Amino acid sequence: MLHPDPALDERDRAILKLLQQDGRLTNLELAQQINLSPSACLRRVKLLEERGLISRYVMLLDEKAVGLPGTAFVLVTLDQQGRTALDAFEAAIQRHPEVTECCLLAGAADYMVRVAYADSADFERIHTDILTQLPGVVRVQSTLALRTVKRTTELPV
Repeated sequence: MLHPDPALDERDRAILKLLQQDGRLTNLELAQQINLSPSACLRRVKLLEERGLISRYVMLLDEKAVGLPGTAFVLVTLDQQGRTALDAFEAAIQRHPEVTECCLLAGAADYMVRVAYADSADFERIHTDILTQLPGVVRVQSTLALRTVKRTTELPV
């Protein structure tokens, strides 16, 4: 069950939903779709940005079209779980564009990393030259995605 932010009204939610679907909507198009004047719509969008609900605007690329059709999920285990070890790993992982997502986990592994790769040779390079060389890494366990069934950046608002 969704627990909507009580400070968001239906128009704010509509703005967030529409901009998640198409971040290139002009203010005029957005205002027309939610039945507000352009100035009132822009004011609301600016407030949503200031409150941090809208963190940034991005363009999503098609992985296959840019030559990165492969996705791997890699569980990473570190030799230590202290703050210094976690900070060193997290700083190092930021430098690798092949890593598209990295999450600290509660469980047997310390991190789950999503990797975009071109082919098996490229994934072997990422595995051998990048992931296993990161600070504190003692184990990596990779799972290759066969096909993406659902992937979205939209959050339910």
